[in-house]
Amino acid sequence: MLAFTTVLLDTAWAVMAKATVQRAVRLAVRTGITLTASQMIGSGCLTDTVKGVVQSDSLGLLNGATGLAYIKVNYYAPPVNNTAAVTDVSTCTATGASCPTIADVSGNIMQVSVQGLVVTPLMPRIFGFKMANDNAPLLVTVYAADVIEPHNNPPCVGIAP
Repeated sequence: MLAFTTVLLDTAWAVMAKATVQRAVRLAVRTGITLTASQMIGSGCLTDTVKGVVQSDSLGLLNGATGLAYIKVNYYAPPVNNTAAVTDVSTCTATGASCPTIADVSGNIMQVSVQGLVVTPLMPRIFGFKMANDNAPLLVTVYAADVIEPHNNPPCVGIAP
């Protein structure tokens, strides 16, 4: 009975951690695609604000500089003339040969992700008396993306991803 209880608690912990991070990423995308420069608080740019939203809504799973390193914000230009390829414009600040558009233009796609977050199990997993305990962490990777809404006053992008 104790073994079933620990398996249940460990499974619930893993599901809760992934669902919490997924919700934080979805909220950050929604915030990022609707913000204008006049709505920005302080001197932060769009990427920094979006990463801050992920951190504040992750219930402490992504705190500090370590948690911030797991969060990525990318910007993509949509396909042109029904081609299958999208162009990564995350580092584009001006249009040119390799940059068809700048990152925060309306119609571009904002993708926010948390990649490789390590969630340790509550208890080691025991499969048998003659086998070593399994203490391997769960790696959480979640993505969310949406199209940036049209607006006349786009905020600065900042350093992406």
